[in-house]
Amino acid sequence: CLLTMSMPARAESYQWVQYTHAGLEARVTTSDSACPAIRIDGATAAMSVHAAPGPDYPVTTCKIVLPAGAKAASIADVPLALPKADPQRIVVVGDTGCRIKGKKAQACNDPVQWPFRLVAEMAAHQKPDLIVHVGDYHYRETACPEGFVGCEGTPFGDNWAVWRADFFAPGDTLLRSAPWIMTRGNHEECNRGGKGWSRTLEPTAFDAGKGCNGMSAPFSVALPGLSIAVMDVSTASEEKVDETEAAKFRAQFATLADKGPTWLALHRPIWSAEEVEKSVAVGDNRTLAAAALGTIPKNVNAMLSGHHHSFQVFNYDADLPVQITSGHGGDYLDKGTPLDPAGFVINGVTIKSGINVPKKFGFSMFEKQASGDWSIMNYDAYGKVLTRCTLSGRQAVCAPVG
Repeated sequence: CLLTMSMPARAESYQWVQYTHAGLEARVTTSDSACPAIRIDGATAAMSVHAAPGPDYPVTTCKIVLPAGAKAASIADVPLALPKADPQRIVVVGDTGCRIKGKKAQACNDPVQWPFRLVAEMAAHQKPDLIVHVGDYHYRETACPEGFVGCEGTPFGDNWAVWRADFFAPGDTLLRSAPWIMTRGNHEECNRGGKGWSRTLEPTAFDAGKGCNGMSAPFSVALPGLSIAVMDVSTASEEKVDETEAAKFRAQFATLADKGPTWLALHRPIWSAEEVEKSVAVGDNRTLAAAALGTIPKNVNAMLSGHHHSFQVFNYDADLPVQITSGHGGDYLDKGTPLDPAGFVINGVTIKSGINVPKKFGFSMFEKQASGDWSIMNYDAYGKVLTRCTLSGRQAVCAPVG
């Protein structure tokens, strides 16, 4: 007779490094109930539980604050990507999940129609030193419409199966390639994908009692000569001013004044447009505008956003930061504004110059120049450069490539 031995199933896990309120953290999400050990500069340390398994989330998320100056770290002999002292290449990507909401369904099973895995692999191929996700990871909200093979069999709802399918599995190579700054999007509100956000990527402690964290306070990542500040504007009301929210955001904008030259990562752009309807640009945020006008400090040079599913760079007539939108990472693409948006007035603010590149999936790469300026390259999903810009202070000059 034959003797057969079954091997125990190996735990599925995803590991990454991200900036948080507590500092730089190593994190891992694992199907094991116990947290793995981590080795930091040759010494073994214990990770703590960020979120224990719960309803619809049969995984444990673990974390540990990495000491400043750590030179090497690994989990299960897999190295973690530690930060460089002076990052030169920063990837910005956003709106990466696959849209399924009612009858609006994307072909999640088609890598051309939903190319986030390809976008992530191409971005990793660029060997970034830092990655900024500008929000909206979770999009599979309802069941795939009956008879539509493009998303047949896909999970839906706020559960681990969706977060794995929308972000962790397709983004795994990019997750491991460099440290991350995670920005919360409106799809991570508590009535949408907020449980998964809070359990895995939330930069503050998980509120196990509520199961989903509310709006978190801003925090900043200090780099040589630059700070990247992160604001949670996931719930900011768009079409009319919510003065209660505006007061909170006004106070948060004011805290950025002592950070030196700053880029602000906030999912929802303030004076931007996803498309033009009857010659009117639509898609601005009234609540954030009420909070930012007269409040956003002069040291904030650029705003990094998603929410609109295209690549956009807008300079304004008013003395405001450049708006850079990189929301073309995977979800349905917007119709977009014209290639040259100059002259459009958005909630009283005029676009002086800029560029809009609609209907192309991709990501953007910021590369530091010897002059101190930053080049911005807009890549498509296949790694082709579509747009080049130069960011200097509060101005960006852009041109199509080819």
